[in-house]
Amino acid sequence: MQNSDKKLSSQELTHITDVTLDHYNQRAAAFWEGTRSHDVSQNIHSLLKHIEGAAPFSILDLGCGPGRDLKTFIALGHQPVGLDGSAEFVQMARDYANCEVWQQDFLKLDLPEQRFDGVFANASLFHVPSQELPRVLKQLHASLKNGGVLFTSNPRGENQEGWSGDRYGAYFELPAWRQFMTDAGFAELEHYYRPPGLPREQQPWLASIWRKI
Repeated sequence: MQNSDKKLSSQELTHITDVTLDHYNQRAAAFWEGTRSHDVSQNIHSLLKHIEGAAPFSILDLGCGPGRDLKTFIALGHQPVGLDGSAEFVQMARDYANCEVWQQDFLKLDLPEQRFDGVFANASLFHVPSQELPRVLKQLHASLKNGGVLFTSNPRGENQEGWSGDRYGAYFELPAWRQFMTDAGFAELEHYYRPPGLPREQQPWLASIWRKI
């Protein structure tokens, strides 16, 4: 791991994307089997309860993977769109959830403005290098309707980033993550640590919910 102030070149950023996505493409079936039964109902509820207005809601599932949560949003009566950089995941999600799924690199997002009531970024934004995070968060901010809500859940750390095997990740403490979010134009609604009911040292995930202002 390295400190998060190291400047990455465009070639390094491309390498990070290519290697990380190849990791998921090569292990798509195993990833699906290992995660399809994960209970993230707490996270889904935390997003939906903060969205204002009448359902159904338009939801962007950023880093949708094989489509587990897309199907849940549909079952709850909402209108989700999936997005993932992995071609394997995109096809799996389309087949499983039977909804619209976009294949886009997180560092090259092309999102419609003011389209979504909510963005669900569950275990995905930590793959964005810290130097690119302000730009990506502003793109998500622009894709939300006025007052829209962004949910994030990331593995927490000591404001460091780098390679873990062949996946790149950036791991932040709450104050640093809060600064990124407020700088991008979001107001904090709540945060919590997961899995629930365990001592903090056994809760590696930081979940937080934000409103576009």
